Amino acid sequence: QLQLVESGGGLVQPGGSLKLSCAASGFTLHGYDIGWFRQAPGKEREGVSCISSSGDSRIYADSVKGRFTISGDFARNTVYLQMNNLEPEDTAVYYCAASLGQWDTSRWCLPRDFGSWGQGTQVTVSS
Repeated sequence: QLQLVESGGGLVQPGGSLKLSCAASGFTLHGYDIGWFRQAPGKEREGVSCISSSGDSRIYADSVKGRFTISGDFARNTVYLQMNNLEPEDTAVYYCAASLGQWDTSRWCLPRDFGSWGQGTQVTVSS
């Protein structure tokens, strides 16, 4: 059974850092495009960062460029999202998702491009 499990969320002060993990089980991430999305209360789910299966394409939302980094460790079947200099506006539930060829990597990644989702992890940035 294909499963994605996020971890690493929590409460952090503005300017702090967190590293989210997305561990896959039941399948290998190799060959899948992976995306990180987030959803704040009352807002639509939005893309944060996506990485193509080859690793050649890594894209970031303007709001997180220079602060977040997406990476993959296929030996551990895990994708990470390193988040630095966090801001209160980053508060949301963060989800990872996998796409098997549904995402056109020449454009921005959208939730509809990804068919498999984790349960999410809460990130709260507050003093």
